[in-house]
Amino acid sequence: MLTDSSQSMTRRGLLRAFAATTVAAAPTFTNASGFLRGAGDIRRLKMYSGRTGESIDTIYWIEGKYIKDAVDEINKFMRDWRTNGVIKIDTRTVDIMAASLRLTDTNEPFMLLSGYRSPQTNAMLRRNSRGVAKNSLHMKGQAADLRLADRSVSQLARAAAACRAGGVGRYSGSNFVHVDCGPLRTWGR
Repeated sequence: MLTDSSQSMTRRGLLRAFAATTVAAAPTFTNASGFLRGAGDIRRLKMYSGRTGESIDTIYWIEGKYIKDAVDEINKFMRDWRTNGVIKIDTRTVDIMAASLRLTDTNEPFMLLSGYRSPQTNAMLRRNSRGVAKNSLHMKGQAADLRLADRSVSQLARAAAACRAGGVGRYSGSNFVHVDCGPLRTWGR
């Protein structure tokens, strides 16, 4: 529920948002960068966490504006589940995630494996795994590790890379894709 009048949605805006979700076809990969630049009236994100049992399905951007309460909800959802630490997740990463989900043309939500990581969590993961960066963008709220039940790592990685908006790592052996809003780059197989 939105309480701030500057964040409230008009009835007309809500009707447009819901109409857009029913008539808008998923863009092709060639349209991904246009989607990130603002094509469309709404942005929606659906995720669940196997670690916490929580799920989220929220419209966080409508008619060119982020919805503060929805972004706050995403921040809390993507917290470091080990420490309960919450940080502001970079909305560029959220936009990449939403665009990637839409481009995969699925109704499935993402499974969030890792969003924000505290420095303590990142250090612990580095001690136990070779693939964890010392200065991981997860610690800045700029990265997420994601999985889709009904799409392959390759399909999800192609969708994320089509956004041409940050880093995309394929971790086929562990069945997940890393996305971030850092420099444009790809890695893994």
